[in-house]
Amino acid sequence: MLKIPKTIYDQMLAHARDEAPKECCGLLAGKNGTAEAIYPMTNIHQSPVSYMIDPKEQFAVFKEMRAKENELIAIYHSHPATAAYPSATDVRLAYYPDAVYIIVSLENPARPVMNAYRIVNNTITPEEFEVLAS
Repeated sequence: MLKIPKTIYDQMLAHARDEAPKECCGLLAGKNGTAEAIYPMTNIHQSPVSYMIDPKEQFAVFKEMRAKENELIAIYHSHPATAAYPSATDVRLAYYPDAVYIIVSLENPARPVMNAYRIVNNTITPEEFEVLAS
């Protein structure tokens, strides 16, 4: 089960709110399924319905993860106006089968919803996560 410290959980929510009405995106790194670092990334699509992480930022973050002996444990993005469920595009572009995909929905901005999934071979499987007290 993925474990996310409350500070990182709160940062994902804040990132989604700050970028709305565009989708936000970012990475979580850590060890043994526990997030230790959050990397808010630039959505080069600047779109309310899609995202693409800036490749230069991604390369730099992966290099930093290796240096810290962390691994990519999750990729997050927001759905500013739709449910926290992977879209057909999300499934098609799920290139990291070992990562958890987290979606933050701001469909109801007063009550954001965060869900997590594994996406492997076009199959979506809900993934439980625990928010750890910080």
